[in-house]
Amino acid sequence: MNRDKNHQIFSGGQAVVEALRIEGVKYVFGLIGSATMELFDSLYDTKDIKLIDVRDERTGAHMADGYARASGQPGIVIAGQNGPGATNLVTGIAQANAAFSPVISLAGDIASEHRGKDAFQEIDQQALFEPITKKTFSVKQTEKIPKILNEAFNLALTPRCGPVHVNLPRDILTNNANFAEFKKHQNNILPKASKDNLTKTIDIILSSSKPVIIAGGGIKNAQGGQEVIHLAKILNIPIVSSAGHGDALPFDESLYAGQMGPRGNPVASNLVKEADVILALGTRLGFNSTFFSYENINEQASIIQVDIEPKSLGRYFPITIGICADAKTAAIELYNEISLKKETIRINSWTKNFLDKRKAYLKKRDAEADFNPHLIQPSGFFKILRETLPKNSAVTLDAGTLCLQATDMLNFYHPRSLFTPLDFGLVGFSFACGLGVKLAKPDCPVISLMGDGGFGMTISELSTAVQHKINTVTIVMNNKSWGAEKAYQRDFYEKRYIGANIDSPPFDKVAELYGAAGFHVNKISELKDVINTALQCEKPAIINVDVDPSALYSFRTDSFKHKQKS
Repeated sequence: MNRDKNHQIFSGGQAVVEALRIEGVKYVFGLIGSATMELFDSLYDTKDIKLIDVRDERTGAHMADGYARASGQPGIVIAGQNGPGATNLVTGIAQANAAFSPVISLAGDIASEHRGKDAFQEIDQQALFEPITKKTFSVKQTEKIPKILNEAFNLALTPRCGPVHVNLPRDILTNNANFAEFKKHQNNILPKASKDNLTKTIDIILSSSKPVIIAGGGIKNAQGGQEVIHLAKILNIPIVSSAGHGDALPFDESLYAGQMGPRGNPVASNLVKEADVILALGTRLGFNSTFFSYENINEQASIIQVDIEPKSLGRYFPITIGICADAKTAAIELYNEISLKKETIRINSWTKNFLDKRKAYLKKRDAEADFNPHLIQPSGFFKILRETLPKNSAVTLDAGTLCLQATDMLNFYHPRSLFTPLDFGLVGFSFACGLGVKLAKPDCPVISLMGDGGFGMTISELSTAVQHKINTVTIVMNNKSWGAEKAYQRDFYEKRYIGANIDSPPFDKVAELYGAAGFHVNKISELKDVINTALQCEKPAIINVDVDPSALYSFRTDSFKHKQKS
């Protein structure tokens, strides 16, 4: 490459790497391919960016997703090959889209002159990614690379965040061009609540007798938990979190009830079912939190919804006030306005009743933990995790019956410490996501929970973990089945089991063959010591835990009402 004060002559591949470097990117996740050799060759020359070479583009996208959510910075993933390399990205990018995660995916593409000629590995990558990204670009001129990547970073990081995809034809990466100065993207100014809406909101809350605050992903991602706590305390009202965001506030905050909704705990869920005013901060009130049903939210409640995305306001439930604003900023502004009032009506009986129920629930949760000495039960398993995992742990989860129970069976003390597939419901997410989280949070223990089916999908990334010394602890809750589906076959299809049972190799032994640490647990009494050993072993660790195959739970009973007997 040739540089002087007035111009810089780069190849397209060099320009991509220079743009990433200017943005402060530390890691890129990727799988090499012939379509992007110029790009990977340029990565070889940079000392600022480390390539985490993966074994599959899908899991590379999950790593980028975990890194993005944990760090608040974009996760970069490269599919080096056009066609199959790009299509392999799709599941990971769709997952990031459902989680509003700022992932930027770069994919090689066929040479511009071959487009539309049924060329080798040709597919319409523009059309493929448009439905699952905030925006998809296909670069047509080498000199436009910095401008397009600048816009990609801006879009990915502008709340509501989300993935952006860039297709890079071979000739665009190979061609040389003159480039002006590379610049870092500029953040957009976030909207704020109007004075009138703040005043109306406060008047409604102060006139209520059973108000509740829902803290959603907009609070968690902005790390606005303390601001919500200050607001709740000045009013003395309870807080719940939306589904999958149990880490929005610290577990030990007295006014925090935990996760609401069909998959939440009964205390938090009942608060939303009984409240007369709901202040929804940074949440769509979406499917996992409500199932779009008044069975999970009080139909008579006045809903005040604050969300950064205008189309989310009142989309699923009628609202009294809709405020398009940053939720953390709105919480601060509400607190400041209430602080100016000479008198506030503090909600006492409603909150005292909640505090009593919360205390009883937590006591019952511990008391009902089953420590069966022969078959490991989920309740005992989760109690051991609550007692053993360090408070600064980050936990990643899959979908599936056991992982869904974990969202409210575990305790979280810091924002960005719980990472789930959210509304995409993806199995095979957790292990790879945890590797990305660990790179973003190197000083925090990272524990990934999976079923045996999900881990079997992504086990090849043990090579990546060992090669790059990404030392997470993955606990495989091995019940020898696709547990959610087997539960539905048991409860609604007269135990006509088909495709639900799984045979797997001993994952602990497989881990050792990869160069990781492997552990096998078949007695609950062994679990705590094994977890502590794994956390200290200074290797990627896999703990294969034999869980009672009959300990299955049907979460989506709403989907099988047609099969239920009257």
